[in-house]
Amino acid sequence: MNETGHRIFGSTPIPRYVQLAELFRHRMDKGEWRPGSTLPSIDDLMEQFDVARVTIRQAIALLADEGLLSPQRGRGTFVTEKAGMRRQLRVETTLADLVQMYRGDRPEHSTVEEGVSSPVIKAAEGMAAPKYFHMRRVHSRDGERYCVISMYIDYRVFRRAPARFRRELVLPLLTSLPGLKIASGRQTLTITKADVETARLLGIAVNTPMAEVRRVLCGADGAVVYLADVTYRGDYIHLEMDLRP
Repeated sequence: MNETGHRIFGSTPIPRYVQLAELFRHRMDKGEWRPGSTLPSIDDLMEQFDVARVTIRQAIALLADEGLLSPQRGRGTFVTEKAGMRRQLRVETTLADLVQMYRGDRPEHSTVEEGVSSPVIKAAEGMAAPKYFHMRRVHSRDGERYCVISMYIDYRVFRRAPARFRRELVLPLLTSLPGLKIASGRQTLTITKADVETARLLGIAVNTPMAEVRRVLCGADGAVVYLADVTYRGDYIHLEMDLRP
């Protein structure tokens, strides 16, 4: 079998079984392989994806370690209930909807770094506050890491509740602080791929599809109160747009 210029996977340094596992995940996410169903036989998968038997077994083993597949000797490989439990994150288009989504969300988060630091703020985004507190976190749900978020909070706001900002989800807390008015906000989404650092933090392959979201909120004086650069796994993002006539 020619391992270069593959008809499905092309030429890439990413191991073939890792790419194949991602295709399997996609089929489960799309509901083509539902919880409780059985995967096609290894021979059928070999023919369908034009790969060796060992590649199929490696991909299945990878997803079995994640709890998504359950290989059973003599019976086949089953899709587990966990595969149907992934909750996609909606990319909301209003601040109120975004905050409401986070109020009902309870991801686990671990802080990678924190401290006083200044963000790069574009002229169109607003004025810089005198000082910012920076936190970089990795968010996970059910043991699966799905985003890296780098946040800058106006230090005058951060010092009002430093323990809560470190412990809680920031957006619901930020918008609930008495006397703090968010006068404007913007959010942009860009489709990209995981770089080496993001791949390491999320435990995924380099070049995995990602969505980069940049959020900027400004106070009544036009100063940027909150700025966040969030990198999500592509399979966690769900975007709906109301195409009003």
